[in-house]
Amino acid sequence: MGNRKPTLVILAAGLGSRYGSLKQIDRIGPSGERIIDYSVYDALNAGFGKIVYIIRKKFHKEFKEVILNELPSDIETEIVFQELDSVPSANSFSKERVKPWGTAHALLCASSKINEPFAVINADDFYGAESYKIAADFLTSNKSDNEHALIGYKINNTLSEYGSVSRGVCESDRENNLVSIVERTEIKILDNKIIFKDENSNWSSLTGNEIVSMNMFAFKPSILNYFKTYFDEFLEQNKNNLKAEFFLPTVVDNLINSNKAIVKILETNASWFGLTYSEDKPIAKNRITDLVNKGTYKNKIWAK
Repeated sequence: MGNRKPTLVILAAGLGSRYGSLKQIDRIGPSGERIIDYSVYDALNAGFGKIVYIIRKKFHKEFKEVILNELPSDIETEIVFQELDSVPSANSFSKERVKPWGTAHALLCASSKINEPFAVINADDFYGAESYKIAADFLTSNKSDNEHALIGYKINNTLSEYGSVSRGVCESDRENNLVSIVERTEIKILDNKIIFKDENSNWSSLTGNEIVSMNMFAFKPSILNYFKTYFDEFLEQNKNNLKAEFFLPTVVDNLINSNKAIVKILETNASWFGLTYSEDKPIAKNRITDLVNKGTYKNKIWAK
């Protein structure tokens, strides 16, 4: 693996389709910073050396104008395109398929640009500086090619005040290895309690300390070989399914269940937030303002 600094891979291929235009990505910082800017800033401060953005080809020009041109020129960046045919496979698929194959497919699209240990995040999620430090420390200190990590958040630190959310609740063994991720839907706060709807549509309560996955992983590059194998199997099974997606948690789950890898749960006390609901935007802006007032961030993060 060498002594290279770890790489941060940002899953940004969904940005354009979600917002209609990259120019609509919300600016929440005092100088117009977006969540993606804080992610890059925190990662570089934590010891990451390179940023790989995975985007759709049709948004390339706009992405450069709106995102990359605002970054300092000395940051090492790569852009990778995620398209339906970005990953060669012996298996064919329906010509009616339009949308790429999901988050694990995105990583496969970037595999030629990833030669070092790497972390992966969603472009429009705020993960907090502590989480990047935890990921970077793991990737630089853990030398086993077969050990990876999931950065786990307390569910209480990931909820929206304005509606229900779905979260993958992590189950671990005594050594804090991930055993499974159980999807819980319609999690919400009601009368100061956290509740969710179970498989039988009954409401159950959570303590708030349960550890959930927010799709922040720390991987060794060897894992990409597994992704390729599983993708071929996935295509074989889903070549005529126009909506099937090759999701990151699904591949991780398969790896664990087949005993081909160990995934450590690394707990963070950081608060996660995203822009799930329109009402979340002022909350996000207030949280960033608080962090600026505390001195975590400067008013203008890229100021010289």
